[in-house]
Amino acid sequence: MENLKHKLKNIEQDSEAIILLHGLARSRFSMNKAGKLLAAYGYKIINVNYPSRKRAIESLALEYIAQALAECDSEQIEKIHFLTHSMGGILIRYYLSAKPIAKLGHVVMLAPPSQGSEIVDRLAGWPLFYLLNGPAGLQLGTDKDSLPNALGPVNFPVGVIAGDRSVNPLLSLLIPGVNDGKVSVNRARVAGMQDFIVVPYSHPFIMQREPAVEQALYFIQQGCFANGLRR
Repeated sequence: MENLKHKLKNIEQDSEAIILLHGLARSRFSMNKAGKLLAAYGYKIINVNYPSRKRAIESLALEYIAQALAECDSEQIEKIHFLTHSMGGILIRYYLSAKPIAKLGHVVMLAPPSQGSEIVDRLAGWPLFYLLNGPAGLQLGTDKDSLPNALGPVNFPVGVIAGDRSVNPLLSLLIPGVNDGKVSVNRARVAGMQDFIVVPYSHPFIMQREPAVEQALYFIQQGCFANGLRR
């Protein structure tokens, strides 16, 4: 992948914020590396820790994103961006369907189940699935009434980064087409997105891969990816 470091800009310290939202059954620690890379360019980083396995997406989004926004309640912060992994992308979509964010900048979603995941369709009936993923996990199927599909097109500036490698070939067998082991490339797309790019990483680790984070920052700064699809 192209080295983007020479194209990324430092900003005035803490003049803009990036809120990080981890995925299902993960924690803020999974986003630590991304946070450190982004902070080096001057951004105020708010790495949200939320109990993804304990509650439904709607409740998680409204409480924990609101808390993160409260940390940005400073005149010094001119824009608030988001970098999400997996289900974190659904949280910000739900939040913005319910409430506006006055200083919203750009949103980048890494491996989001934008149209749900066939993994949920196939495994949601298993007791172990609920034990591992909780009520939010059950909301991520591919049927038209699932939460991701019920949210409809996005109406805010979004770039989506999908992965096309898998470290779990058994789960990949349950997903039609090219996928990252949890979400297919096609189902990562969301109607209304500004740009889309595919990178050679797997679902569990995409947010820890420096080239993917650099692409995310490029979108935050430019409103498009380097060599993205712009649609």
